[in-house]
Amino acid sequence: MAKIPKKLQPQIDNAYENEYEIPMIGIALPDGYVNIAPRGSTQVYDDDHFSFWIRGRGTTDKLLQDGGKLSVFFRKLQLRTDGVLPIGGIARFFGTVSIHKSGPVYDKVWERLIPGEKKWDPDKKGFAVLLKVERAEDLFGNPLKE
Repeated sequence: MAKIPKKLQPQIDNAYENEYEIPMIGIALPDGYVNIAPRGSTQVYDDDHFSFWIRGRGTTDKLLQDGGKLSVFFRKLQLRTDGVLPIGGIARFFGTVSIHKSGPVYDKVWERLIPGEKKWDPDKKGFAVLLKVERAEDLFGNPLKE
């Protein structure tokens, strides 16, 4: 299984601070097209997982299901300049979803959620999602290296 490189983890966790760096989430629609949406709640849960807080109002939210597939697209141009990522400062991740509507994962994702995202769900009606990373690659499709 692929890992989220440690050198990218703080970049992803702090992406919300720059609206142009917010990770994009892709999920297949029933008609075969792909729905792409920004996900400001994206955090690195651990080396193998991303976490998201889902408020339950959008297309992506309605399509998510346990065992479903999801993609994460992250771009930060400075990472190319710094030599962290090749072409475009882009990293792509692919994996399988698990949904958590209560319990320790739910609590941990909410606890780590940044204030800018918590304000959109003040009554905590949403749910937590973990994405188990199965592939992590650059724009050329090469595996990301630590």
